[in-house]
Amino acid sequence: MTEHHLFLIFSLIKIACVIAVLMPMIAYAVVAERRISAFIQNRIGPNRVGPFGLLQPLADGVKFILKEDFTPDHVRKAYFWLAPAITMIPAFMTIAVIPFGSSIGNQKMVIADLNVGILYTFGIVSLGVYGIVLAGYASNSKYPFLGGIRSSSQMISYEIAMGMSVIPVFMLVGDLNLSGVVAYQAGGIHRWLIFRAPLSFAIFMVAAFAETNRLPFDLPESEQELVGGYHTEYSSMKFALFFMGEYANMIAASAMMVTLFLGGWSLPFFGLDHATNNSLGLGIAHIVIFLAKLLVLMVLFIWVRWMWPRFRYDQLMDLGWRRFIPLALANIFIYAALLWLKA
Repeated sequence: MTEHHLFLIFSLIKIACVIAVLMPMIAYAVVAERRISAFIQNRIGPNRVGPFGLLQPLADGVKFILKEDFTPDHVRKAYFWLAPAITMIPAFMTIAVIPFGSSIGNQKMVIADLNVGILYTFGIVSLGVYGIVLAGYASNSKYPFLGGIRSSSQMISYEIAMGMSVIPVFMLVGDLNLSGVVAYQAGGIHRWLIFRAPLSFAIFMVAAFAETNRLPFDLPESEQELVGGYHTEYSSMKFALFFMGEYANMIAASAMMVTLFLGGWSLPFFGLDHATNNSLGLGIAHIVIFLAKLLVLMVLFIWVRWMWPRFRYDQLMDLGWRRFIPLALANIFIYAALLWLKA
């Protein structure tokens, strides 16, 4: 068997394993959201289907599949059907370049170890908004159309700040490869970029909330104003795909923050901060560490939704254009000056 065939086989195995983990994570993120919101509001949450409500995602999935897939007569049908899939796919494509572990044997725990991984992620993430805009346009209805317009302007506003926030990261690391970013942060918690570039982390995290349309930035949905925004006219599995896309984007954004700022799969204790080529146990431990960090950020996403009020739209635009973009630009100049003086 040639090296090309082995590469193809191992890549397919890694893709299957990632999907096998990612899909249950999306399903149980919904359960976690409902449980955490219930805790905050002094309620019980889902507890009827299975022990502790753990089979609730199965019940929800069956419900969405069996519901009538209704397409209104007034919509632009081809775009209407395409929009939910376009919303879902970019998150999966982003996960492909995230190093979710060090290595097992001679296989790196990343599906595609690109030398321009961060440029790829920003290129793909920016495509996610097209599904929402297309849904708003295809629904041929006032509220979805307003939701689509809001989403596109929100994406433009915060994509710029998010992109600029990571420039100091790569000025420090000197590499666009995400595996290289993780390797730079190995060797101690003081090397994690959340401590070396704290403003970059803060801007990136807030921009990630805006990019995923989560509270306090869920203006494209905004039930009190737009009924449900871009997915008002959707039902059945098309409706479910929008929510799956939202949670998949939360996972992708959390994975990016773990990789860029929180040391990725490394942990500065018990010798867990360096890659290994011959220890199966250590390779699995690195994957578990990465997933644990990711889950902490997912809980943060959910907690913020149920604790913070929604911004007004003028406040959202003001924060993006008049606060974050100048801050991110100033951050770049400061790190450029510091590195120049250090050189």
